[in-house]
Formats: sequence, C-alpha cells, structure tokens
Amino acid sequence: MGTTGSQLSKESLSEYQELTFLTKQEILLARRRFTELQTKADRNIQSHRVPMDTILTLPELKSNPFRKRICRVFSTSEANDGSLSFDDFLDLLSAFSDSATLEIKSHYAFRIFDFDDDGTLDYGDLEKLVNCLTGETDDTKLTSEEMRQLISNILEESDIDKDGTVNLSEFQHVISRSPDFVSSFKIVL
Repeated sequence: MGTTGSQLSKESLSEYQELTFLTKQEILLARRRFTELQTKADRNIQSHRVPMDTILTLPELKSNPFRKRICRVFSTSEANDGSLSFDDFLDLLSAFSDSATLEIKSHYAFRIFDFDDDGTLDYGDLEKLVNCLTGETDDTKLTSEEMRQLISNILEESDIDKDGTVNLSEFQHVISRSPDFVSSFKIVL
C-alpha cells in the first residue's frame, strides 16, 4: 500500500478502506496524525517507522495501561521494538474502531493480554493484566492472597477445559457475554 510523503493517493486510500474498518475521513485523519509524529526529514520516507516512545505521546494512548503492549502487538518491526509503520498504525486504529467486529476486537484484546505471547492466558498473564488494571502502587496493588483468589475466580469462570489457562476461544466466549466490551475497546482519534 503505497504512500508518498504525507499524501495518500486515491488508489491507496481506496485500498486502505477495503482492508480496514475505517472510513475515508478516519484514514486521512490517521495519516495526518501519523505524519505529525514523524520528524520533517522522515515524512518523505514511505517505509518510515515511528518509535514506540513517540507513539505513546498520543493522548489516546498516553493513559491506557496497556499502551506498550498495544504497540508491541500491532508492530510488524523485525526488531520487536514496538515501533509502528503507517500500515501498523492503521491496523491498530481499525481494530479499535467502532466498526470492528466483536471477533476482531476480542482477538486483539486476547493478544494484548497474552503478555508472554504463548497463545494462552496463564496465571502470569492474568496477574500482569490485573496489575495493569489496578495499578501497582501500594494503595492499589492487591495482596498475594487477593491476587490468587481473583485469578482463581477468573479461571473458574473462563477456563472451560480446566487446563489452568484461558485460550482464545474461551476468552471469546467470556467476551461474548460482556455487552460493554465492544463499546469500551476503542480508540478514537
């Protein structure tokens, strides 16, 4: 999908519309916001990647407790550094858009919560997930016993095959019963 400089050709714009859940206006806004993150020298390089630290300055990600995981999941960087190309950035915005399906949103949520990238949510992933949501300050951090009990409850509710982990289909089953998930799993520029 070719882009030259900060402009998108009509062909590229049409292709992006076909491949994402984004409207023409959302794609153009995404391009403008992505370009603003680049240095002037990098704006003319089609394949330029924006570093994760720069992406994380976006107000829409700045306060998200999963911001670094989000960048890592959507990054196609061979260096595994969380940097994003424009295509990566569009994929991220597409998955978090209002128009994305429950299946797409739950797939990416699962990948974001799978901190060790092993295809399951195990005790360690669930502990990191809870810590991201509650914070890790002395005031908010759960005790070991509270954490153990909470994760035990999560697994009791979600682990259908009782193997001690939550796989993607089990996660999607739980999410399908959560009416707020689709509306809360979004990022709007």
